[in-house]
Amino acid sequence: MPETAHVHVAYRSGGRELTPGEARARDVEGLPYEVVYRAPGREMPLGVRMVAWRAGTVDAWAYDEQGRRTAEAELRMRDDAGRLLVRRLLVRRFPDARAAESDPDCPRTAVELSASGTARISHQPGGMRGDSLEAEVEVAEADLWMVRPGFDDWAGLPVADSLPDWVGGLPDAEAAGWRRVPSRLRGPADFDRVFRAGTEIGGLKVLDPVPCGSVRVPSGVLVVACPDTGEGLSRITVDVPPGTYPMEAAWVQVAEEYWGSYEDVAAVRLLIGDGPAVVWEMALGPGDDTLRLREGEAFGFGTDAAAGAFGDAEVWEELRYLLERARRQGSPERDRLSDSLVGMNLDGGSLGADLAVFCTGGDGVHPVWVGRSASGEVVRVAVRTAFELDLEG
Repeated sequence: MPETAHVHVAYRSGGRELTPGEARARDVEGLPYEVVYRAPGREMPLGVRMVAWRAGTVDAWAYDEQGRRTAEAELRMRDDAGRLLVRRLLVRRFPDARAAESDPDCPRTAVELSASGTARISHQPGGMRGDSLEAEVEVAEADLWMVRPGFDDWAGLPVADSLPDWVGGLPDAEAAGWRRVPSRLRGPADFDRVFRAGTEIGGLKVLDPVPCGSVRVPSGVLVVACPDTGEGLSRITVDVPPGTYPMEAAWVQVAEEYWGSYEDVAAVRLLIGDGPAVVWEMALGPGDDTLRLREGEAFGFGTDAAAGAFGDAEVWEELRYLLERARRQGSPERDRLSDSLVGMNLDGGSLGADLAVFCTGGDGVHPVWVGRSASGEVVRVAVRTAFELDLEG
């Protein structure tokens, strides 16, 4: 997009403004820099392009007047240094000015392309909570690649408010070549069944749920994460009404051919509301997008200590620090800890919030399931803790 009387171009790196000469030098050296497009009288940029030739990446975003990303593009350098693969395109359609960029109900379309000449198109007319209409199509060479531009040769942002013509409009659900894929955000129809005594699921029989204390969440933002995690592992937050919520463990009897019969904890949950959960959905972290999920995959919180915890977002770090001190032998905070069937609970005292720690059954990523009432209110937050038990099918 060349600079005109209506569009101004600026450069920056690491939050610092660059002169055109400095940006050009970084381009030649392959170092990362940003190109920002602005229109006079408009607070938000029209778009931003991040160039990093040494890493072989170019990412671009288009913004509306509310600062929401209306479109995104990912371009990747391939074996031929003179060409860029248009790896992914995404367009969001906001129903009104109030809708947030992260609103799971916003319609969007994603296109993922491969160097072999195929593209996977996913339409979500109902957003992440709705079904996807998907198809795989052959892509012409000219639509798959673009020539690597020189510093002054960019014809425009490689994203716009519409997708390429070859993608086409939103198809009819019955159109040839298209398939309907159930929402990847939606979970099992009744996750609560593993807490109903007498229920039989796969090779297990559900026993009475076991109370495991309660958790104060005064800020109204619940965190589900590993309290002992290293840097870089994800966490999940769920908006709930401020309050104190009881925690339960799903206690089940398992019958196996080789191990015989034994009892185990299949899941833990917080009871946020009294009514039943009529629909379950996967809680998402920042940047999580269900269009990137494949069959059998899920988002969740990460742990390298086989542990998770429920806590308050506003004082999460303070609760983690208090937990670390309370675990030390002879610590004056030692009496703040109490054991539970699934782990331990920490009384946060003057913090006004608590931490309920549970064993996840292993390291890795653990989905967090949110149960909603018929009116859409959060009534449950649950985590499966036994990998071998199929509770999500």
